[in-house]
Amino acid sequence: MLQTHTPRTLRVPAENTTLTITDITAEASRLDAFDNHERVWHGRDVERGLNAIVAIHNTALGPGLGGTRVWPHETFEAALTDVLRLSRGMTFKSAIAGMDFGGGKALIIANAKTDKTPALLEAYAEMLAALDGQYYTGEDVGFTVADADFLRARTPNVTGTTVGGSGNPSPVTAHGVFLGVKAALKHRGVDKLAGVHVAVQGLGSVGWTLCEKLHAEGARLTVTDIDAVRIRQAGEAFGAEGVGTDAILQVPAQVFAPCALGGVLSAETIPSLGAKIVAGAANNQLARHEDAKLLLQRGVLYAPDYVINAGGLLNVAAELAPGGYDRAATMAKVAQIPDTLTDIFQRAEAQNRSTNDVAAEIAYERIEAARK
Repeated sequence: MLQTHTPRTLRVPAENTTLTITDITAEASRLDAFDNHERVWHGRDVERGLNAIVAIHNTALGPGLGGTRVWPHETFEAALTDVLRLSRGMTFKSAIAGMDFGGGKALIIANAKTDKTPALLEAYAEMLAALDGQYYTGEDVGFTVADADFLRARTPNVTGTTVGGSGNPSPVTAHGVFLGVKAALKHRGVDKLAGVHVAVQGLGSVGWTLCEKLHAEGARLTVTDIDAVRIRQAGEAFGAEGVGTDAILQVPAQVFAPCALGGVLSAETIPSLGAKIVAGAANNQLARHEDAKLLLQRGVLYAPDYVINAGGLLNVAAELAPGGYDRAATMAKVAQIPDTLTDIFQRAEAQNRSTNDVAAEIAYERIEAARK
């Protein structure tokens, strides 16, 4: 586990606010997903409908950076577990990508289609401002670029905006995943995408753009999504075969690309996995870190999620660099994702270890070096 830093405090919110922010680090520490997080904050504003958690995992390399997710978890504990796992993944993602940022993540417990009001976002902006530079955020599931623009007008610690920022990071994430898929195939001796069968789970911004890129190079696609309309559209646009959400893992494709929510690969699902390569955009694809060993035992090559999907984070982090955003320099960093993956694949193969263990080791090495 990573060592805990000196606790960070809050900037006192305005007296006229209805927002309360509580340090729930001790409560979070009782969960299995807790990994010595530095701080976990709970923001509550009943009047404006905000119920949000910000988890800051580790800031050895810099302030926490990670998107804000809006999702209607059924229980507070489920939401807390989700944000703890996501923030830890952001620490690893930043470290392996060579960024001077730590891991953080936020989760607003709400239905993005019905509950995400301007009043709620106003309250969340106050919460971000109160964190006083500990955490920078941007687009994620249920949280759009328009939402980021709304927040950016009210607090400085928001990235991925259309005004003064780089815009939607999803296309850059998809490009990095696309390069990662090709790197995984190349490691298995396949040099061209033409005719390669890829099963894509999730047709959101990243999954759809990934399909566009795969289709353009001749890949054969099988897709699924919780939205049946989206599946039909993929059939029309890419000639993709649509299957049910429960069937996508069993599809006998060469590559399985999870691009929806996490936890899809577990001790229960891995035995029936139809593909021999897993390379996708979703965060926390493994239900448990140890599940990577099950993939290894089945001969499945796994591209660690926080390595292959780092493009979006690289993109928004570039906005905070001295001199501002430089797209060419950012895309040059994204182009290094295949090299990083290939190094991990080779090290894991030589040592007969899971790729997830090797990737975590590389991340820890950089974090500890920075600490010392």
